[in-house]
Amino acid sequence: MSTAITSTRDAPLDEAGEQAASSVATAPAPEEAAPVPPAQPSEKPLREKLMYIAAGLAFFITQGMGMNIVMANLYQLQGEFSGTVAEVAGLSAAYMAPYATFSIALFKVRQQYGLRPFAEISIIAFVLASCLNLFVTDLHSAIVVRFVSGMAAAPLSSLGFLYILEAFPVQRKLTLGLSIALTGTLLAAPLARIVSPPLLQIDGWHALYSMEVGLALAVLPIIYLLPLTAPPRVKVIERLDILSYLLFAGGLGCLAVFLTLGRFYWWFETWWLGVLLATSITLLTVMTMIELPRKNPMLDLRWIFSRTNLHLIAVLLVYRAVSSEQSSTAVSLYQQLGILNDQTTGLYGLIILATVLGGATCALLMLTKYVETAHVIALSCIALGAFMDSTSTNLTRPEQMYLSQAMIAFGAAMFLPPVMAKGFGAALAKGPPYLVNFITIFLFTQITGSMLTTGLLGSFVTLREKFHSNILVESILLQNPQVAQRISQLSGAYSHVLTDPTLLRAEGVTLLAQQVSREAYILAYNDTFLLIAVCAAAALVMLLLHLAWLRIKPLMTGGESAAAVSQS
Repeated sequence: MSTAITSTRDAPLDEAGEQAASSVATAPAPEEAAPVPPAQPSEKPLREKLMYIAAGLAFFITQGMGMNIVMANLYQLQGEFSGTVAEVAGLSAAYMAPYATFSIALFKVRQQYGLRPFAEISIIAFVLASCLNLFVTDLHSAIVVRFVSGMAAAPLSSLGFLYILEAFPVQRKLTLGLSIALTGTLLAAPLARIVSPPLLQIDGWHALYSMEVGLALAVLPIIYLLPLTAPPRVKVIERLDILSYLLFAGGLGCLAVFLTLGRFYWWFETWWLGVLLATSITLLTVMTMIELPRKNPMLDLRWIFSRTNLHLIAVLLVYRAVSSEQSSTAVSLYQQLGILNDQTTGLYGLIILATVLGGATCALLMLTKYVETAHVIALSCIALGAFMDSTSTNLTRPEQMYLSQAMIAFGAAMFLPPVMAKGFGAALAKGPPYLVNFITIFLFTQITGSMLTTGLLGSFVTLREKFHSNILVESILLQNPQVAQRISQLSGAYSHVLTDPTLLRAEGVTLLAQQVSREAYILAYNDTFLLIAVCAAAALVMLLLHLAWLRIKPLMTGGESAAAVSQS
């Protein structure tokens, strides 16, 4: 793992591989200078650069707001749709099922049919899908619309990367361009939690998605006003690719639903979760049997699972695991403490600022020879921030977590760009067909991996809560004078409406049980924060050992060579 960390950096979370690599690929190779169209100018005017960067960020925010708006308001939408938390979580599962794989198909479609038609059709489809949200009347129709939205939103992240990378010359695309683009993918999640409270007060669900329609209409003219450099069209789609993609999309889609809903319905308690997992394994196995013997496979599985790429996959999964401290675990702690989105506005504003600073620092480091330093700083910040959060109590409020959460946001923004730049370089060295394979690696680790780590950490919280709850309950005896006094204090709130001593005492016991459950959950979240801190610290130690070995190895090799020369 550490060897990959030194050579490689959501939400995003989406098809970063496709965008950066395709833009870099537009630069003509020396031996292909004649047939390939002239390269774009090495430098654009500053005003034009800023326009392209702003356009790319607008696409990221538009797509990211639609993706995060449900998870940011999961509990608030229960009343809107008269459903349980698990049922409302189905909205997120419906969105992620097509989104997880649709980018791979779009990459080949764009290569074969051209960038301009791809962009125009994609933005119009997204506007139409956003408008459908305004006609949602119940949970079932919302799930269908969210599925359509997941398909329509996949191209927007592509356009976001393409526009930001368009602002830079070839030699800066995988450094400055990639850092800004990946930083842009991290902005929508905290922004969704900042704008949600006032919108929900206006008109609930419809206000949220009226905003999404407005954003979609706002970015619509960008396609026509700011042109992108279009690479030459190449015929890359074969008939068997369609079957392979359908199997791959079905398998990964079932897996996405399983991972998203598993912790809500519990993994082994609901029969249809087992059916989803079995279907996913079957479809992916059939796809593998089709792809392995092919001369020009849609996915080169042998290359994807090579030793180098397995290291890359491990590093990206580590990133998803440690960065989920902020995106899921801390958010769940706030909900357990009864802290709503309107009470965390300042915290998420600080997170956005820290993310921008982290992305800028990473971009500067990528222009130097000290790229590995970005990973050292990132893992140190995440480990220390998670450790600070592991001391939370029932009196903890967002103000007490400003420093720790800012450190985690800063580190998360620094982690991914070096990883992606190295991975893109390796894929480009193998040739353009390998770009789709790298996109697959990125999508699996960042989208499916995000759902996996969120589900596992959520399950870990549940298990630890049961453990702490049992220990706390064992020490609570009604014969204990302190316990009896506490029950009397809690039941006092109902003394003016309840005159029956038995009912009054029962209410006190119920309130005490709720407090015990809350304390057990807080301890469980502290255990989870500590687990994340340990994982980040372990990755940091392995990274430092590898960096030390890289510096010692040349000295040892030089000493052995000198000894051999003296003996000869």
